[in-house]
Amino acid sequence: MLIEFSVGNYLSFKDKATFSMVAAKVSAKETEIDAHNVFKIDEDFSLLKSAAIYGANASGKSNLAAAMGFMKWFVLNSSKETQVTEKIDVQKFRLSTETETEASFFEIIFIIDRKTYRYGFEVDTERVVSEWLFRFSKTKETKLFERNLSNFNVLTGFKEGKELIEKTRKNALFLSVVAQFNGKIAQKIMLWFSQNLNLISGLHHELYNRYTIESFENNQHKQDILEFVKKLDVGIEDIQINNINLTEDLLHSIPEELRTLILRSKSTTQKAIKTVHKKYDSEGKPTGLEVFDIDSESEGTKKLFALAGPIFETLKNGEILLIDELDSKLHPLITSAIISLFNSNETNPKNAQLIFITHDTNILTNKIFRKDQIWFTEKDKQGATHLFSLVEYKLKNEDSFESDYIRGRYGAIPFIGDLRQLIGKPNEQKATI
Repeated sequence: MLIEFSVGNYLSFKDKATFSMVAAKVSAKETEIDAHNVFKIDEDFSLLKSAAIYGANASGKSNLAAAMGFMKWFVLNSSKETQVTEKIDVQKFRLSTETETEASFFEIIFIIDRKTYRYGFEVDTERVVSEWLFRFSKTKETKLFERNLSNFNVLTGFKEGKELIEKTRKNALFLSVVAQFNGKIAQKIMLWFSQNLNLISGLHHELYNRYTIESFENNQHKQDILEFVKKLDVGIEDIQINNINLTEDLLHSIPEELRTLILRSKSTTQKAIKTVHKKYDSEGKPTGLEVFDIDSESEGTKKLFALAGPIFETLKNGEILLIDELDSKLHPLITSAIISLFNSNETNPKNAQLIFITHDTNILTNKIFRKDQIWFTEKDKQGATHLFSLVEYKLKNEDSFESDYIRGRYGAIPFIGDLRQLIGKPNEQKATI
């Protein structure tokens, strides 16, 4: 479970910004929303099942996802041999002289097996500048290890790392090295990053078809996916997965991104997704079934299928799913239906968490979300992104989140100038003879 994520001096984030899934001491307009959208960790502490991030184009929304993605990638890969001589591919905030010599900051607070950890690091392109790991109990926070450049302080609670300081390169994370040598705590945390923290793009949904296909063929979520697609009224009665042999001509007809993945897999057999629809006579009565290739379906239907696997896998295992551009190509009612799977005690009994980036204001409503579930990104005049929550505003429960946002009450909207100036007034464009 995710509690908080913080980032600083990375892409458009100059100062440290913190995104939180901690439920604030607020109540929703409808008591049912509080009952379904929040889950208790203990009597004094609760977390949110979902959160939406809004903001103008180029305000830094996707950079939050990129920051979380970088942290995950670096944790999982920094200790690998391929990184021995490579520079760290971290991108600092470039629009200020203040950040040029500063390291980039990443920190995450999360729960594994009812234990809360706070882990973070600072890096530049050459080295890990600092790194730390703490574990919480009900009354205090215990340091497991702390690192400042080549100075390590490893406590008894992390004795698995005692003998591995010398094996840690300056461009590798100590946590990753200890996990590589089978440290129990380190391996648990690595597994959490690998399997529990899932980040996907809603703009490149075709890349996730294989996850849904695997779920479908293994019968893990086949019935769930079918029922979900049917209830969303896209006209599909069934879905079939068939094997196809790839010829040279067929490979060239596939989009480049997918072709690259197929060639890397070195497999000559791929899966074909087929959709089954009812066929009707002149009186509108069903007479049989017609099978289509999924490429015949709408972009929205194709996206629904591709995301269905990751969504139901996340719900089944109580994981975290961050989707950038969730609403792209989807009707607002379908986007709302996906969100409702997470904001429900029935369909989300393991308290999986959905974080999504969106422009869709149709779902920006107190009938779906509490105030603490709505987040905004906004850039200042110096190009730095600021991150803030709707809970920071004094609102009445009956206030309209959507209309207030569009009117600019919360900021985080684009400023659009007078577009008529692009062409000028009718008589101003006459040529002078």
